[in-house]
Amino acid sequence: MTGTLYIVATPIGNLEDMTQRALRVLGEVDLVACEDTRRTRVLLNHFGIKAKTTSYHEHNERARAEELCELMRSGKNVALVSDAGTPLVSDPGFRIVQAAIEANIPVVPIPGATAFVAALAASGLPADQFFFAGFLPARANARRKKLEELRTFAATLVFYEAPHRISATLKAALEVFGNRRAVVARELTKIHEELARGSLDDLGQRFAEAGRARGEMVLIIEGLIDEAVPPVTDQSLTGQSSYRDLAERVNELESEGLNPKDALKRAARELGLKRAEAYRRLVAQKNRRSK
Repeated sequence: MTGTLYIVATPIGNLEDMTQRALRVLGEVDLVACEDTRRTRVLLNHFGIKAKTTSYHEHNERARAEELCELMRSGKNVALVSDAGTPLVSDPGFRIVQAAIEANIPVVPIPGATAFVAALAASGLPADQFFFAGFLPARANARRKKLEELRTFAATLVFYEAPHRISATLKAALEVFGNRRAVVARELTKIHEELARGSLDDLGQRFAEAGRARGEMVLIIEGLIDEAVPPVTDQSLTGQSSYRDLAERVNELESEGLNPKDALKRAARELGLKRAEAYRRLVAQKNRRSK
């Protein structure tokens, strides 16, 4: 029988996020393939795991994937880990997974921490639809071109970014997207964890300050808001005419005695919108009027 390839997620900072299943698997496999054996050894030693390790990184992926597949064909079990978080998410691992599948070797995910998922969940921006774009290009022209490609996406945009580039990226995003809502999440699960929320302009100024841009970062940007709200013609809902202006309808419902939350909820229902989308349009309309 062949062995199994386990894709094991590890903590992104706080070691309490290590799952019991991950600990068991790492303690039982014949070999742990690591992005950096030194960093993984610290993790394994912390939990008293004495598993054998081998390096598996972007520079030796092709050759090492073949070697590991040979081991698994002989019945050995291998666990793949990255330096932190879930392997393959902006980290090496695709070649070994692809090779294992082609060789009919079972591939089993052991889920756990992922930085961009944790950041998105706590961001306060819509998470029902999102697009994860990994790291943006390091060069300014290539970075701007990539942002231009994403400008019309309605889904929330999620990126990883290096601290020494975050200021330039926020500036480029402001120029391409306009002043959308955004969040910079840094050092997640660690002592200096921070979720900085605001507009792209606000965050650009904030992280331009010396000493602010430190640690692992996730950048989350609001998707494109379609400000053209379709008219409503159902007289039973509107009572008289259609409402092209969401803000107008919300104000009217509030004047009738509804609190802001319920007014937005009802207006969204009348216009055939999800509440999150209605909120985004309401903010856009108010921002447009304040200019």
